Amino acid sequence: MGKSDVAKADLRRTLLDRRAALSAPAVQGAQEALGGRALDLPELTDAGTVAAYVSVGREPGTRALLEALRGRGVRVLLPVLLPDNDLDWGVYRGPEHLVRAGRGLLEPDGPRLGLEAVTEARAVLLPGLAVDGRGMRLGRGGGSYDRVLARLERAGATPALVVLLYDDEVVARVPEEPHDHPVHAVVTPGGVRRFAMP
Repeated sequence: MGKSDVAKADLRRTLLDRRAALSAPAVQGAQEALGGRALDLPELTDAGTVAAYVSVGREPGTRALLEALRGRGVRVLLPVLLPDNDLDWGVYRGPEHLVRAGRGLLEPDGPRLGLEAVTEARAVLLPGLAVDGRGMRLGRGGGSYDRVLARLERAGATPALVVLLYDDEVVARVPEEPHDHPVHAVVTPGGVRRFAMP
């Protein structure tokens, strides 16, 4: 493990411990605030297709947001984790069409659209544990979304990249590696922060 890997692992552990200590009412309150703020983002208001994910456990909640987007007529793509950690995609058709999958994830039960389906999205909601002042995101370390971001880049797709976090997960600095991509915005219960792209 390099110095950056160790630093990332330490920060992940700290942030996951902090999330584990959150109460159910705190998680629910954050989900409502996040959903409201995210729905007001022009990047989501104007998007015909949004790639998102179903929050699980103590992750900042996306479920109310998914329903609100679907209610607006937005085509919402959800990831389907493949055995090699890459992501296929399916369309969100409501909570009754979600099925339990590996690692405690919830996935859509409909047809699979293929790895490239994400390139159709005008906005991509990325899971994460932290974002720093430069817009660098710390993920969980599985590499699934690194592949998604690389795929978008290869396709010349330029969707808005947005991370949903708790307020205290916007940190001073996230350890980064050459393949890491900055995001365009972070949404927390307390507000929206945008980052200038280089």
